[in-house]
Amino acid sequence: MESKPKPSSLWRQITRRFLQNKMSLIGLAFLIFIFLFSFIGPLFSPYVNLGVDPTNINQAPSSAHWLGTDKLGRDVLTRLMIAGRISLLVGLGAMIMSVAIGGVLGIISGFYRGIVDQIIMRIADILMTLPGLPLLFIMAAILSEWKVPTEYRIYIVMLMLSIVGWPGLARLVRSQILSLSERQFMQATEALGLRDVRKLFKHLLPNIIPLLIVSGTLSVGGAILSESTLSFFGLGVVPPDASWGNMITSANSLIDFQKRPWLWVPPGLAIFFTVISINLLGDGLRDAIDPNMKRR
Repeated sequence: MESKPKPSSLWRQITRRFLQNKMSLIGLAFLIFIFLFSFIGPLFSPYVNLGVDPTNINQAPSSAHWLGTDKLGRDVLTRLMIAGRISLLVGLGAMIMSVAIGGVLGIISGFYRGIVDQIIMRIADILMTLPGLPLLFIMAAILSEWKVPTEYRIYIVMLMLSIVGWPGLARLVRSQILSLSERQFMQATEALGLRDVRKLFKHLLPNIIPLLIVSGTLSVGGAILSESTLSFFGLGVVPPDASWGNMITSANSLIDFQKRPWLWVPPGLAIFFTVISINLLGDGLRDAIDPNMKRR
């Protein structure tokens, strides 16, 4: 008798479906490149420890400075690498905090319902009615007025972005939990008398992982854009620390925009392609993990 082929494991199926999505692979490849560029690239740059150089102010791209220099004579390519570290860390940090807060509160709200659901959802509604970007501006302006030290601003920016970002995710998770609670497998857990902790983390949480992945990846892109906007207006990461947003701020005159595109085009392209790649990766992971997207 011929032996039946063994069914492939769940993660092998997920990997195979993900590898079939070419656009997601392109996004993943670019993200790997940008991480290596930002975290490994500065190790090979001779300009990392060099400060202001008045003899090289606003130099066009050359063999010595591949992307030119800024108004203080600093190498733009090196600053682009270092700025990528901060922008990516802010995006990932804000994503982790917003997913953790929104995911936990959404699960608790949808599972326990009642007064707990009312309290959590009313807080989320209040935050969602406030315009996100103006709220960030107000919070950042207060921090600037309080003269918060530069080394702490990156962490506070992460916290601000997570506060603005968790309500939407919490509502999505809550609606998913409410739907899953009516399924037969959850009714079986009630009949078996399982504890709430096991119901939440063993049966409900695995079913909302695709939602958390997609929302998390989208929130990374949104956080990078929000941080760049705050930094552009001088309310986020401030010099001498570099981010892609405050690098664009260095082109603060019509002459810079017309005659010195190397000051603002590289960070602008870095933001654009990074956010697009994150969204492509999130869509690919959602299609690969979500059982509703399986091919017959």
